[in-house]
Amino acid sequence: MKAKILLAATIAGAFLLYLSACSKHNAVELGGGGCDTSNVSYSKQVVPILQNNCYQCHQGPGASSGVDFSNYDAFKGWAASSPYVIGDITATPGYTSMPYGLPLLSTCDINTILAWIHQGAPNN
Repeated sequence: MKAKILLAATIAGAFLLYLSACSKHNAVELGGGGCDTSNVSYSKQVVPILQNNCYQCHQGPGASSGVDFSNYDAFKGWAASSPYVIGDITATPGYTSMPYGLPLLSTCDINTILAWIHQGAPNN
């Protein structure tokens, strides 16, 4: 019984240590350096990610699956009110990994989009 309690305490302690290592304070270290997600700009940070990875399929009237990311209102509508953008770019089970048929976005690009969404998806 004591061994089970000790094992549970060890696992809980390791989990808490893991969580503290992933705090916002350590975001730059986790992202490989140079990935500032403290105040994400849609026009300066998010749009270049979309241009380089999404626009080839998700732009304009002929956008794949009708999902158009070619302007702020269109992308914000998908990103802020739907689980699909987050699920797709993070390759969450049950979602379609995006960009489709290509390698996942970099950790920094994913964290930038997630931060922008969590910051209220501002048009800045």
